[in-house]
Amino acid sequence: MSKVTVIDHPLVQHKLALLRDKETGTGYEVTRDLPLQEVEVETPITKASFKMLANEKLAVVPILRAGLGMADGMMNLIPHAKMGHIGLYRNPDTLMPTGYYCKLPDDINERDTIIVDPMLATGNSAIEAIRLIKNAGAKTIRLVCLISAPEGVYAVQKAYPDVDIYVASIDEKLNEHGYIVPGLGDAGDRLFGTK
Repeated sequence: MSKVTVIDHPLVQHKLALLRDKETGTGYEVTRDLPLQEVEVETPITKASFKMLANEKLAVVPILRAGLGMADGMMNLIPHAKMGHIGLYRNPDTLMPTGYYCKLPDDINERDTIIVDPMLATGNSAIEAIRLIKNAGAKTIRLVCLISAPEGVYAVQKAYPDVDIYVASIDEKLNEHGYIVPGLGDAGDRLFGTK
């Protein structure tokens, strides 16, 4: 079963409370276990062995549109990463995702991939994004969300037990409309001011 990491750092919890506030107009943890290798480096004083990333090829893939709100932060953290995009929208009746766009780096099969999306509600969009990325050849995938529902975490773990999940909060539940409770509403609408 995949690992779920709830990031309870005080600054993350502070920002999360601000995000939840209806008046508010978004991590290093996801990269903590990237494999390292010993390399020899010549400093101005001497040669020495140090640790560097074993695979510097990383990809950040936001799920459009709300994932864009997290993409810049991840790219600031990992500036050498390539970015892909997956466009999905959720059918309000079935709660199932419909894809409208998928553009991934050509060498995605060589990259450790980080999917970013603020909300992990039903898990359906995350599962579809993971499917698309795996079909393109990616081997190592991490899912980074701000807020999740237990139902979504379970669904992703059941569908893809090899994908680790990083969240700032696992909230109480989903409501009858598939929204996270207490959640923060529609992340895309909040980010882009469309409602």
